[in-house]
Amino acid sequence: MKIKFPQFRRYSNELSYFKIWSEKKFDEYKITGKKLEKYEFEAKILPDRNYIHDMLYQYEPYWDLINEEEFNAFIAKHN
Repeated sequence: MKIKFPQFRRYSNELSYFKIWSEKKFDEYKITGKKLEKYEFEAKILPDRNYIHDMLYQYEPYWDLINEEEFNAFIAKHN
């Protein structure tokens, strides 16, 4: 299955949102206290690539599949 990027996910607890750029790169936006923090991540080893693969293809029950509008609303609300 060919997937189109970017893809969007969030943790089920809705405290971290992910913008997945490719099968090797994503950004995580995480609420810490009242602050929104951004972490850029690039997979360099197999366990990291497996993590991104799981986010893309086997996301349940840890991640929710969301659309770009939901992602942007989260960012706007916490910026």
